[in-house]
Amino acid sequence: MPTTPFEALRCPIDGSALTRNDKSWRCEVGHSFDVAREGYVHLLPVQNKRSKDPGDSKEMVAARRRFLSAGHYAPIAQALAQVLSARAQGQRSCLDAGCGEGYYLRELQGTVMPLSILGLDISKWAVQAAAKLDKSSTWVVGSNANIPAVSASLDCVLCLFGFPVYAEFGRVLKPGGLLVQIDTGEQHLRELREIIYPSLKPPREGEPLLPAGFSLLEERALHFKLDLKSREAIADLLAMTPHLYRASQAGRESAAALERLSLSIDVRIKCFRRTLI
Repeated sequence: MPTTPFEALRCPIDGSALTRNDKSWRCEVGHSFDVAREGYVHLLPVQNKRSKDPGDSKEMVAARRRFLSAGHYAPIAQALAQVLSARAQGQRSCLDAGCGEGYYLRELQGTVMPLSILGLDISKWAVQAAAKLDKSSTWVVGSNANIPAVSASLDCVLCLFGFPVYAEFGRVLKPGGLLVQIDTGEQHLRELREIIYPSLKPPREGEPLLPAGFSLLEERALHFKLDLKSREAIADLLAMTPHLYRASQAGRESAAALERLSLSIDVRIKCFRRTLI
């Protein structure tokens, strides 16, 4: 069945429901938000921004799109699809909280993806790129700290290498809804990090606490080797990660000189259920 836009948006200023009216979204109080030419809507008020242009830059988004489109992280998308296939039976609405340029949502569509999709990211450039590639979903510039979705309106939330805000995830999920979270493991991109940093930080100790209001259904690890065979692919990988800004100048130069690189991919996939209340 075809994907449909998610329509249960709420005003980021007063929290009331938004209604689509041709080329804008408007709440009952009168706040109005125009739909951009590319098809997305900006629901991140200026007072909630920490910088003039928050999130990934235009260059980072372009690098991520090239890297992901080349299929380098396809095993991660496949593992995500497996989890959703097993756990998301009958789920009809889904939010990707930190959707980037929409790669994972596009990979899931036509397989296990629910019918009603909302992609949310704080980067205008990321959402703009996603909206250009997919006209069937709802794309929104916004923050996980104040998700512009009506409470208890979503069956599933994805947080893939993003910044989880569990209180907000719990608010927008229906009781019994799913949260699927993917984070990096200790060995993720270790070979690259050994090149760009003088030394690696020791692994964090202790297990994270179970988020309030959620029960853990499943946890799995995914490991595979990734061989990058061009300077361009290595540069795109570095450019799409925070490592680009954290690395020293010498580290960036060392990475730029590489013509190929074999990498360890190490990610953790967790599936939670919103506790019934």
